[in-house]
Order: sequence, then C-alpha cells, then structure tokens
Amino acid sequence: MENMVLTIPTLFGLEGVCADELRRMELKNVRGENGRVVCDASPQAIVRANLNLRTGERVLLRLGRFECTDFDSLYANVRSLPWADVIPREGAFPVQGRCRGSKLSSEQRCGAIIRAAVGDALGTKYGLERMPETGAAYSIQFLFLDDVCEVSLDASGPSLHKRGYRAMSGIAPLRETLAAGLVLLSRYRGKGPLRDPFCGSGTIPIEAALIAKNRAPGLDRSFAAQKWAWLDKGLWLEEGDRAMDLEYDGDYDILGSDTDPAAVELSRQNAVKAGVDDLVRFQLADATRFAPAGQSGRVVTNPPYGERLSDRHEVEGLYAAFGRAWRQAPPGWELYLLSSHTEFERTFGKKADKKRKLYNGMLKCDLFQYLGRKV
Repeated sequence: MENMVLTIPTLFGLEGVCADELRRMELKNVRGENGRVVCDASPQAIVRANLNLRTGERVLLRLGRFECTDFDSLYANVRSLPWADVIPREGAFPVQGRCRGSKLSSEQRCGAIIRAAVGDALGTKYGLERMPETGAAYSIQFLFLDDVCEVSLDASGPSLHKRGYRAMSGIAPLRETLAAGLVLLSRYRGKGPLRDPFCGSGTIPIEAALIAKNRAPGLDRSFAAQKWAWLDKGLWLEEGDRAMDLEYDGDYDILGSDTDPAAVELSRQNAVKAGVDDLVRFQLADATRFAPAGQSGRVVTNPPYGERLSDRHEVEGLYAAFGRAWRQAPPGWELYLLSSHTEFERTFGKKADKKRKLYNGMLKCDLFQYLGRKV
C-alpha cells in the first residue's frame, strides 16, 4: 500500500471532529480537508476506521490522484494504477463517482472510461479478454474536482451512518454521523445528565449512549472490505476485540423525550437494536415545559426547522416557548441546538454564546451553543 491513503468523506463542518477521532485511533498523518479527512493507509487502518468511526461517512482507499482534462489521459492514468494488487481474477468492479468544476463533466462517460481502463488492465494481467466478475465486489469510486481526478476503492459499502439500529425512522431523521458529531461537539463523554427534548427516533440519545460507553458503532454491521481477498480476515476479529476491550461500564443519565407517542416507542425500539436500552431512557414530554433537574447538564437537540413556509409560524412559536422554558433552567446547564432557521436566535429570545456552521445533508444549519450562566 505504498503511497496510498485513506480518504474519509464527512458532512461539512465535521472534518475536525472526524480528524480527532482518527488521531485517537492512532492512525498516521491525519489531516483535514474540505469535506473530508485523509490519513495513511494500511490494512489495520482500513479495519479500525470502519469499525470505530462515528462521524465519517465512509472509508475509501485511494489508489491514484492525477490531473486530467481529456478522456485519453483519463484512460491512460487509470490503467496504470495497480489494479491487480487489489482486485482478484473473479472480482467485480462496479464504478460510480462525481464530477465538479472539471472539463470532464459527464459522470456517466467518465465512469465508462474508468471501467474500461480497469477491465483492460486486469485482462492483461490475468490473460483474459473479458473479466468474469463473479466474485466479491471491489467498488470503485472516482471524484473529479477542478480537473483533478481521484480513484479509490470503497472499503465500507453502505455508508457508515447506517449503524444497523435504525431500520425505521421518524419524519426527517437526523443522520447518525451528524448526531454523533453534535454530541462530540458538546464535549459529552458520559459524565452528567444529557437531554434531548426533541428526540424524534432517538438518534442523539442513542449516539450519546454509544459515546458514553465507548462502544464502536460498526461492531454490529458488515463492510465491503470484509470480502476483499487480500485483506487478512483475522484483522476484523483482532480489531473487534480491541474495540470491545476499550468499552466502559457505567450508569449514564441520558434521556430523550418527544410529544409524539409513536416517536417515543420507536426510540425505545431503536435503543434495543443498538444495545443501549439499559443506558438511555425515553419518555413522553413537551419541550416547551422543559425543566431539567440538577444544577448542571447538557441538552443536545435537533428541533423542527420549519423549512416549509406553512410550518414557519408554528416552528417560531415552538422556539419561543422552548426559549422561555430554557431560561428557567438552572445556570449550569448548556444547550447545543441545531437549526437551519435564519431567525432562530430572535425567536428563541437569546443570542447564542457560540455558533458553528454545519450541514444536515445539503441543508445549511447552525449549531447554536448556549454555554451556561454564572451563578
């Protein structure tokens, strides 16, 4: 894997959080870029990142990066990459990717050229006119950005936000990777109470419980790279054991609430699937009457945004009522609230101590941070 790197795409705004995760995993040469994090590649790094990442979207093994402005050059550069080192004789190699701001703007045409180049390179190596593609998938991803092409193998398969515990979701569910990012940005690590008064399908409290327990989010799912012939299958067992050895035992005060009984029941079911139903509680409660017990704690939440004009007035009333309840909370409580509403602070009734720009999918949001009050 000489000169190869891992590329970890992230939601915009979570690059630094993801980089910190990789450094804690002891991966090498971690550096954040716009919308992603990169680090040195190794078999161990591929496995460890897939099993443990909370805020990364997937793990890509980058095979090549080159400037390219015409299809002949694209074909030649791709064909020169070491495909036979990573794709066996029977391996399937589907191709997909994106083009942004490049002269080669047709994703379909670029994908076809890349697939032809890979097929020709492998055919020459294995002495075949046509590759059988009857074995495991070695999915190829390409990214064209400003005439620079990157070609990678997808080591994850389904995106890492698909932990496996949320088969069903409420309306406009929060992606698990973003929920984990919000919890990590709040600096919650299991000490003190954590509340989510707009819990929906329970994603934030469940991710908080996984973080508190230090449980690797990928232990209960599978990954594309588990079927790669050249990647030692024993590494998955070794890294899984390592992750479980790092788990903590403890009692945590994590509570999610919602006004919708169906959402509360769904949250409980999801907590069972995630294996944290003994660590997190859910109850029926109105956020506009929020009254936390104890002198300090954290609220991490993702209330409705009111994106549709017809919902805007109702959501602003909800923010105002929650703001009035919040200002009655004990002074040691902190609030981390994600919203795309441009007038949130005005309707909430208080300017945030800090704001951080994040993206919920393609939707630009702010994480409004209220850091408690001095007694």
